[in-house]
Amino acid sequence: MTFAERMLKIDRRIIFAVIGLCTLLPLLYPVGLAIRISPEVKAVHDYIESLPEGSVFLLSLDFDPASKPELYPQAVALLRHAFTHNLRVIGMTLWLPGTGMANEVITRIAEEQGKVNGKDYVFLGWSPGGSSVIINMGQDLYKAFPTDYGNQPTKGLAVLNGVQNLRDVSYVVSLAAGTTGIETWYVFGKDKYKFELGGGCTGVIAPGLYPLLRSGQINGLIGGLRGAAEYEVLIGQKGRAVAGMDAQSVTHFAIIILVILCNVFYLSIRRAKQSQGQGSHS
Repeated sequence: MTFAERMLKIDRRIIFAVIGLCTLLPLLYPVGLAIRISPEVKAVHDYIESLPEGSVFLLSLDFDPASKPELYPQAVALLRHAFTHNLRVIGMTLWLPGTGMANEVITRIAEEQGKVNGKDYVFLGWSPGGSSVIINMGQDLYKAFPTDYGNQPTKGLAVLNGVQNLRDVSYVVSLAAGTTGIETWYVFGKDKYKFELGGGCTGVIAPGLYPLLRSGQINGLIGGLRGAAEYEVLIGQKGRAVAGMDAQSVTHFAIIILVILCNVFYLSIRRAKQSQGQGSHS
């Protein structure tokens, strides 16, 4: 048996092990491969960067744990940027299954940045109603959320000083895995109450949101894990998303190399058999 024949009959578990290592090692030891920054991600970053300190930033984490690999890193990057820029952060969710996760990420990043609950940020939690919640917030935030996720009254919180409704919010970003999400925030929020709106979404639904982006209905869009990695690069804090893109790139490269090698071995065996056939006829 030739070397090429042995390689084509290699135990598939070895291939699985190679792919596993190509995925695991970049996650443990990210190298930070070059990532091109897209204008739609930069637009979200630049708008937050342009806000004066003390401006009100509302982050709606409209996803559940099933979409965590793509949207959680986006939330981390946005929160780090907002807290570093000393914005007042209001967190909430329109998805009930994601409430605990949303509270965890906001609380963790706030503690990491030395921010105080009630003074620098508040997590409102979830309230039933979907689009009606947005309408209620547009009329009176305190009626929509009389208490926050920790059951402390929202009226009188320092972080909400001067905020009566959505017209007093400087920027809203919805991180959405579907409906209810970015479109809902536009139709029932921005279109009625005239605040600026940005979005983040899973990679699979990003193409469907580009019409909103091109028409100016949203000012920027962070798409999938790639978008989260771009945002991490923009704020100079390479984290889980950059590591995930490293793992994805290395794994894709390994698969391409394996496909090329398999074709080379196959052609080598084919040519050897053709040569043998010609020799026997002569």
